[in-house]
Amino acid sequence: MPIIRPPFTLETAEARVKSAEDAWNSRDPYRVSLGYSEDSEWRNRDQFIRGREQIQEFLAGKWERELDYRLTKSLWSFTGHRIAVRFQYEYHNIDGQWFRAYGNELWEFDTEGLMQRREASINDLAIQADDRRFFWLAPGPRPVNDAGIPSIK
Repeated sequence: MPIIRPPFTLETAEARVKSAEDAWNSRDPYRVSLGYSEDSEWRNRDQFIRGREQIQEFLAGKWERELDYRLTKSLWSFTGHRIAVRFQYEYHNIDGQWFRAYGNELWEFDTEGLMQRREASINDLAIQADDRRFFWLAPGPRPVNDAGIPSIK
């Protein structure tokens, strides 16, 4: 899929969110990192990450700890070169305890359509396996028939 460049429209902002969701659901740190500028800056909870190499290291560690990870993202708002999203994801740890993480991300893009800044606020909630919402075969994209989080439409 070609890089989607700003300024964003509703259609291109939604496509960019879906593209990011699909990349993260691949659980491939290299693939995910290609959506970010070489000097991209992240705040992820209490961690500060800079550049593709650190992004790859962070994601590799994340997916070693967060097993059977499944993510949904939805567009919250957008302007010319910024997008805000809501997300939820589920995973379990090595002990089999399931979690649902809720959060918001603020994204800022460069003129080439690469994300140069990502600010993520995330809260985790321990859940029972019976309370899970996301069941598609992973890694892989969320199926079209899975509603995920409602869009702003």
